[in-house]
Amino acid sequence: MTHNSQACSLPIGRESDLALRVMPMPADTNPKGDVFGGWIASQVDIAGAVPATRRARGRVATIAVNSFLFKQPVSVGDIVSFYARIVGEGRTSITIEVEVYAERHPENPVVVKVTEATLTYVCLDAEGKKRPLPPSDS
Repeated sequence: MTHNSQACSLPIGRESDLALRVMPMPADTNPKGDVFGGWIASQVDIAGAVPATRRARGRVATIAVNSFLFKQPVSVGDIVSFYARIVGEGRTSITIEVEVYAERHPENPVVVKVTEATLTYVCLDAEGKKRPLPPSDS
């Protein structure tokens, strides 16, 4: 399936870290062959939890999806890369920005930005109660 796309490059060497890379399968699509937005949203949540867990040095839970924008559809066979970075910290919370890129058409590769989202995670203790964010290492 061909989608209108504005080619770009993966954000390698920028502030964001590659948190997740995955290839959607046919079971992840609607009858027209586009990957479900809910599947992408769940992968975004997993990718965002990676830097949040590292920064919290422990358990976190998603408390807010601050923004979510689907820019282009994703298809089976696309290699989908999720880049995540910390954009804010509170007393018990961490806000993460996730950018999602699809690498398409292996015979003539093109990279397009397909989704961007901002999520907030809260630090949790062993009992599942909010706890303060530990001091930063830097």
